Amino acid sequence: MSLAALAARIESRTPAHRDRAVDGLRALALLAVPAGHWLLGGFTRSGDGALHNASPLSTFAGLAPVSWVLQMLGVFFLVGGYVSALSYRRRAGSARVWLGGRLARLGRPVLGVTAAWAVLAPVAYLLGVPGDTLRTGATLVVQPLWFVGVYLVVTALTPVCVRLAERLGGWAAAPLLGAVATVDFLRYGPYADSVPSWLSLLNILPGWLFAYQLGASWAVGRIGRRGARFLLVGGAVLFAVLLLVLHYPASMVGVPGEARTNSHPPSLLVVALAAAQSGAAVLLRERIGRLLRRPALWAPVVVVNLSAMTILCWHQTALLAAAVPASLVGSGAVPGLTTAPDSLGWIVARVLWLPVCAGLLVLIARRTRRFEAPWRRGTRAAKARNAVVGVLAAGFAVFALGLA
Repeated sequence: MSLAALAARIESRTPAHRDRAVDGLRALALLAVPAGHWLLGGFTRSGDGALHNASPLSTFAGLAPVSWVLQMLGVFFLVGGYVSALSYRRRAGSARVWLGGRLARLGRPVLGVTAAWAVLAPVAYLLGVPGDTLRTGATLVVQPLWFVGVYLVVTALTPVCVRLAERLGGWAAAPLLGAVATVDFLRYGPYADSVPSWLSLLNILPGWLFAYQLGASWAVGRIGRRGARFLLVGGAVLFAVLLLVLHYPASMVGVPGEARTNSHPPSLLVVALAAAQSGAAVLLRERIGRLLRRPALWAPVVVVNLSAMTILCWHQTALLAAAVPASLVGSGAVPGLTTAPDSLGWIVARVLWLPVCAGLLVLIARRTRRFEAPWRRGTRAAKARNAVVGVLAAGFAVFALGLA
């Protein structure tokens, strides 16, 4: 089937009421995750041929604005809150049944990738892959999965978010911003030396729930264009003040060697960016919807959304599928892949590697997307398979926790 025929087929099967703009925003935010990790994550190769994580941001601090564009988790949580709120309000069964279905859909791909890596890692070791390379790989695989854990928690809070949205509209997110600001003041302000390091973890829930709550308010019709403009301008002004006056780190992702980070856990700068992104998303909704009326543009959006969790869980494996074999062949010094990310040549070479990583992800997704579908239950074989997957996933989780 030709691409044009496939696009026409997808178009013909799309319900008239489908909100194409929201799906487009979610696809854009999803694709920003692998793009960001592939562009801003590099490797160094030690004398024994093992790969270790590195970042071009350590050398090229001027690339930090790229992370502002590629850090689109605010948009993802906004759309997640919007879709979940609508789904929750339209549910046919109980809230418990609704929540169970959502959590199972998120959890299955995570179990799949961790179980697969529990098998891949020892096999790779027996084939001669250095142990340090496997530890680097495990770290990269786990890296995007923290997001799933946070998303599971905020999804469980959907009933509360909907009630707050109906009562307070967009202002329901204001206390979350205030909570993040308070923690940031304590950990970076004049009393920082007397504050325990674990206090920063208190920002994890409000920092990511902020955009999700805005999405719920948007879904119940309590954020219009006026509110969106306020979010866009207010978020942009707060972002500028934090960056230029209060000297927050410019990068939205962690930089090796830096004492402060904006991402883990999220700082007020992340919330400011999420506010601006959310405002822009609401304002551009109608324009994006019109644009996606074109079948050639709509078809890839549908494909990406159908494979959302697969993309999230397996994109780092695609990068490793290129880098690990390259590190074992010949000198192992492959520009843009296994060489240190400390030159302009590395940046150019890494950009050229992006289509290869994308192609590998497509090949991997063809085999692993089955983890997104409901698993069979009831039969003895299905129960045994599910138990094996659970045991393997638990084993990999223990291994990954040992790397922390």
